[in-house]
Amino acid sequence: MKVDDRFRWLIWLSLAEIGTMLVFNNYSAILPILQKEWSLSNSEAGWIFSSYQIGYILAVVLLTSLTDYINTKYIYLVTSLWAGLAGILFSWWAEGFYSAMILRTLMGIGFAGTYMPGLRMVSERFPTRERGKAVGIYVGAFTLGAALSLFITGILHSLLGWRWAFFITSLGPVAGGIIAFFKLGDVVTTRKKEDVGRVPVSEVLRNRPALMMIGGYAAHMWELFGMRGWIVAFLTACFLTAQYDMGKAVSLSAAIAGAMTLAGALSNTFGGALSDRFGRTNTIVVMMLGSGLLSLLIGWTRGFPIALILLLSLLYGFLVIGDSSVISTGVTELAHPSGLGRTLALQSLLGWGSASLSPIAFGCILDLTNPAGALDQFGYVFNWGWAFMILGLGGLTGPLILWRLKKN
Repeated sequence: MKVDDRFRWLIWLSLAEIGTMLVFNNYSAILPILQKEWSLSNSEAGWIFSSYQIGYILAVVLLTSLTDYINTKYIYLVTSLWAGLAGILFSWWAEGFYSAMILRTLMGIGFAGTYMPGLRMVSERFPTRERGKAVGIYVGAFTLGAALSLFITGILHSLLGWRWAFFITSLGPVAGGIIAFFKLGDVVTTRKKEDVGRVPVSEVLRNRPALMMIGGYAAHMWELFGMRGWIVAFLTACFLTAQYDMGKAVSLSAAIAGAMTLAGALSNTFGGALSDRFGRTNTIVVMMLGSGLLSLLIGWTRGFPIALILLLSLLYGFLVIGDSSVISTGVTELAHPSGLGRTLALQSLLGWGSASLSPIAFGCILDLTNPAGALDQFGYVFNWGWAFMILGLGGLTGPLILWRLKKN
């Protein structure tokens, strides 16, 4: 396939990915509203957010492994339609903790068949010399879709209410599936013929460099998804502290969180290009150190001037997401070509397992470090520093793991 044709195909895949991502952050965008409407504790709110990742974990090993045997396009099509249907059901029937958790879990199952299988398609279409840039574009599309999910949900909620916001954003995965069916074509691979034989799972588990890169990915996901789950609620607390009303505080916070995620989309593409030149581990370590230090700091800034909080938040968004594409590229390059599907499945299992735990841990720390009844009385909780520090400490294990990989 010609270079221009490959990148044209990548654009279509990226558009499909943006569509599937429109449901990704719709819950986070209005978390303060739903938490108050449904009388949720911080722990319960964290469980609902994490149920999406739990659904992903339940299905990702099977669906990603199936890409070794089935045309990935069809897996992508079916699961994107599933995610859209689950989102529509959420907009109709979610009434509280249990119904929201079940329906978000179903949405996560749909996501399991799009993101990692899409990453596999990219890694097989592009040779190593172009892969960092290509994966950076693909993961950037993932992040752009997550940003649009926040922006669109916040706008639609202010105009139509949260149920219509959920319904409309749930049409995104349906559109993504339609694009996948008509535009992605059959699997085209750059693998050599001698690499197409199957390798046993035990061989995948003995691949120490790939496992170390996956360890870095798990640390990255712990920090990233703890931040994604709670950043709107934290920013809302900052605005309420500055005497904004609740509706305006939530809308502004969703918009800022979207801008943070959009900054991450740019840093993904930038990071992928940098890693092609300066090396995967060098790029990852620098970005993870920066984001980890900001995680340790930002939770203590609730009473600071809003302009300073916004500046730190945008820098945080740029750094915490910027290494996603580089790590994923590194995993595809360190995996045995014939065990790529299984290696990506292991990456998903450990990475998204970590991503499902950190928002719950964050909520539990909020409950432990804040006075009971603060949310009901004031509309927000006061103490955020310890919860964000848990994210930073987990995220900083990533550079330690990857420094050992670099030395070896």
